[in-house]
Amino acid sequence: MSRLLFLLSVFLVSCTSTQINQALGDLNKSVNGDKPLTTAEVAEGLKEALINGISSGSDQASQLDGYFKNPQIKIPFPPDVKRVEDRLRQIGLGGEVDKFIMTLNRGAEDAAKEAKPIFIAAIKQMTIQDAWGILKGEENAATEYLRRTTSSQLYEKFKPVIANSLNKVSATKYYSDLVNTYNKIPMVEKVNPDLNDYATNKAMDGLFLLIAQEEKKIRQDPVARTSDLLKKVFGYNK
Repeated sequence: MSRLLFLLSVFLVSCTSTQINQALGDLNKSVNGDKPLTTAEVAEGLKEALINGISSGSDQASQLDGYFKNPQIKIPFPPDVKRVEDRLRQIGLGGEVDKFIMTLNRGAEDAAKEAKPIFIAAIKQMTIQDAWGILKGEENAATEYLRRTTSSQLYEKFKPVIANSLNKVSATKYYSDLVNTYNKIPMVEKVNPDLNDYATNKAMDGLFLLIAQEEKKIRQDPVARTSDLLKKVFGYNK
């Protein structure tokens, strides 16, 4: 930690690659001999770490029950129409509600397979300055970088995938049937059976959460650093 604090004090007033390289060269003479940590290594190390985290997070999310049996990311019945779920359970349709929730999560699991290329494309656009900001940032700084730089594009590309996935597992039909059943109940406020926006946002939130967990492992656990470059770059967080 002391070395990280020292690095922070050096780089908070440095912006250019030349300045960073010079400061690193001086610092590393006594630490790494003639093999200083370069700006290129920082950028490549962080890109490698992000790709590792994305791959692991996407793989977890896309496997069977990746969402459904993970309480941290399981997608529940849409909370803004919770009254629909409550009322349907009251009239004996709890089994149908449970079936819908399972298919909703199956759709997210199916769509998660398509997220990795979108994240990787964003990582490839990362600058050296971005990389240093992430290395010096909080334990989820890389994940927040991805959220900031990919959310809009991810949503646009992910939403039709989610829609197709929900249709594939019949989640949309189950939801429409449930909502239409609810709307036929006398004296209830009618609701819109559109599901895609809710499912897209929840699926994205789940992916970001898993990636943040992987990032935290790499920052805190040397065993999670699976290459010499990762060990060298993240060794400064000790």
